[in-house]
Amino acid sequence: MTFSVLTFDENEGVYAAAAATGSLCVGGWVLRGDIESGLVASQGTSPSSFWRDDCLRAMYTGQSASDAVSAAIAKDSGKDYRQIIALDKDGWASGFTGPKSIAHASHMTEQNLAIAGNMIDGRHVLNAVKKQVETDQAPIEQRMLNALVAGKDAGGDNRGLLSAALLILSPSRPPLDLRIDYSTDPLSDLQALLDQSKKSPYYDWLSEVPIDLDRNRAPLDANVLTGE
Repeated sequence: MTFSVLTFDENEGVYAAAAATGSLCVGGWVLRGDIESGLVASQGTSPSSFWRDDCLRAMYTGQSASDAVSAAIAKDSGKDYRQIIALDKDGWASGFTGPKSIAHASHMTEQNLAIAGNMIDGRHVLNAVKKQVETDQAPIEQRMLNALVAGKDAGGDNRGLLSAALLILSPSRPPLDLRIDYSTDPLSDLQALLDQSKKSPYYDWLSEVPIDLDRNRAPLDANVLTGE
């Protein structure tokens, strides 16, 4: 159904996530993140939004990704149909793939990286995503979108893709949370939306809103732009 990737740049403090699926609204269902907690992707045949939210809360309090994932799945009798990956604020990653997930389903984790997929063409899809993330020299938001393209080109979702999402959390700039909830070509539409986010007036307005490094940032009186 879905493939997703989570990364953390420990030098810049930037979290980045991306996901694509053959169903609707992958951004709303799968991805969650917080600059003070980390990232989670909760997916599967019957994905649990509770896993996603419980893991984020646990990591916010200082629990590791491994402990957060273990606690989230421990009492869930339906866990065999679910999948999750998490990346905590120290860059440690963890994941779980239920044995009844629709094949092919698996995940991979290492320091600062977690990738998962289910109902995909094979493990090589995850390997293609990993290779793109690790070798691409583009800015992080473009690199993550390129990783989705690499996953699609390697086989991706067995049904084709209908939605895609991108989430970037940085201490030095506002969050980038882009979602294509339904499209026959969601990766192209996500690329168009990403390109548009770098243009005026939206891009100019971003310099006026709070960021993690300056939570009091506001417009200069002489330069107030039209906001949300």
